[in-house]
Amino acid sequence: MELLKQRIMQDGKCYPGGILKVDSFINHQMDPTLMYEIAKEFIKRFEGRPINKIVTIEASGIAPAIFVGYLMKLPVVFIKKKKPKTMENMLTSVVHSFTKDRDYTVCISSNFLCPDDHILFIDDFLAYGNASKGVIDLCKQSGTTIEGMGFIIEKAFQNGREAIEQENIQIESLAIVDNLSNCQITLR
Repeated sequence: MELLKQRIMQDGKCYPGGILKVDSFINHQMDPTLMYEIAKEFIKRFEGRPINKIVTIEASGIAPAIFVGYLMKLPVVFIKKKKPKTMENMLTSVVHSFTKDRDYTVCISSNFLCPDDHILFIDDFLAYGNASKGVIDLCKQSGTTIEGMGFIIEKAFQNGREAIEQENIQIESLAIVDNLSNCQITLR
């Protein structure tokens, strides 16, 4: 997606350790016009799949997932990073956050992730695939079918795609970063 690539090159910042900061337009301050275009692109790439629900994980995936859900007229469910006392029929999985370098027990109610669901998972980044593995685990626990996983940005050098491909899930990344060595952003 050319518009996204331009924005990454213009406003993205690189930090040592393979960190790409896009907080000025994706995951702290958001550009709603860009989010709208991102959602339209995801919808185009997953066209024809029998999706009935959009799923994301707190917190940075919520905005693009809401846009996709709005345009597709589908409910959006987000997997929580903290267990609420009021959640019924809780499913859990452990996810390691690369950015924060810590483990989270993520959870979702099986009331919102059911065997009849065919979900599209939307997130901001695909790095090592840890969040995706957690989502796959939760979907297996609930019997849910994953129709696809869409990522705004994939850091290909961190190999997260491999774990998802082993599950035969359609993956779409709107911008792929091949390298961040020497804090230079190299896009595919």
